[in-house]
Amino acid sequence: MRNPRGNIFISLIILIFLLLGTTLVILYARGYRFNLLQGKPNISKTGLLVTTSIPDGAQVIINGNLTTATDNTLDLLPGEYDVKIVKDGYFPWEKKLKVQKELVTKADALLYPIAPKLESITTAGVKEPVIDPSQTKIAFKVASQSALKNGIYVYDMNARVVLSLQTAAKQIANDTAALFSTASLAWTPDGEQIIATIKNATNTTTYLLSANQLNTQPRNITATLPAFQAQWTQDKEEKAAAQVVGLKSSLRKLIRENFSIVSWSPDDTKILYIASQSASLPLTIKPRLLGIDTAREVRDIQKGGLYVYDIKEDRNTKIMDQIPSECSDNFTLCKLPISWFTDSEHLLSVKNRQIHMLEYDGTNDTVIYAGPFIDSYVFPWPNGQKIVMLTDLNNTTILPNLYTISLK
Repeated sequence: MRNPRGNIFISLIILIFLLLGTTLVILYARGYRFNLLQGKPNISKTGLLVTTSIPDGAQVIINGNLTTATDNTLDLLPGEYDVKIVKDGYFPWEKKLKVQKELVTKADALLYPIAPKLESITTAGVKEPVIDPSQTKIAFKVASQSALKNGIYVYDMNARVVLSLQTAAKQIANDTAALFSTASLAWTPDGEQIIATIKNATNTTTYLLSANQLNTQPRNITATLPAFQAQWTQDKEEKAAAQVVGLKSSLRKLIRENFSIVSWSPDDTKILYIASQSASLPLTIKPRLLGIDTAREVRDIQKGGLYVYDIKEDRNTKIMDQIPSECSDNFTLCKLPISWFTDSEHLLSVKNRQIHMLEYDGTNDTVIYAGPFIDSYVFPWPNGQKIVMLTDLNNTTILPNLYTISLK
């Protein structure tokens, strides 16, 4: 006969082991680790460091020690760590990160090639390119060909091209109806049309052109330009209002009182702005979210400084102490040498005749191109794999053209 007491005892042992095992799994998941401290058993809480990189397979160096490869998770005791991510052929990424117990800290490294590949995407000569509000199309002028070939072109960076990237450029106006190769260009707020203004010694004429087709009969809007401008201004104001309407009142007040908005990140979670006054920014999220890296945060802003505000984290970081003096009165009339990259995590900057990429908190400022290029005609490719620039490669015998700089 079976012993009932023995069965109960065995069941209790199994239950105890299950409870113990479950408890250990939960403790492990929450960051508790068993170790020996000065020869004595010790249980301590750890934090998690998650490391990723583009491209992957990079080495992770922590406090000077090669520790692992990217796409891995490490258990670390709470504290500050110097984290460096390196890969042959790419510029290193490094940052001081704070690991907190039971929390996840991320090290996401976008690595840039040391010797990027350049590729021409136009050949006819390009003048004064202008990118559209969606950051997917570039309008430019050509003045080196015949009257039929000269004029205004639009390069669609999202176009599916089979034979050559150069076929993505579409002519939308030629010089047979007017000298469009001499026009100044601007996009309408919806990115569907181009405003072409032609000036000569006696008068100024403004045309409104479709950006999607050849305009055989360009629309002259010189007489009605004020009405169009009023509508475009209203469109911009309505879009700006729509971007903040869903925010809580304290955040709307913070933005209204302190920000001269330069641009929103592509995912609408961050704001690049110029401080409209010197102030101390109040917290809009109380208590603060766990795991936020506040090491580089700046809550005391100075008038005229350039900052990035992260809406989701209520975190503010400084990019530039003062914007260029020529932009102080009206930055909308001055092209700031900095813009959002497509991933909303990085900024594309032009300074000291070099092209830089930096993280939105101002760290990992990396020179990705130091060769010749013209003015500030630098634009991100929509998928983030390239950057477009205007250059003649320091060859004065050729016309400037658009080139891509590969980031892969």
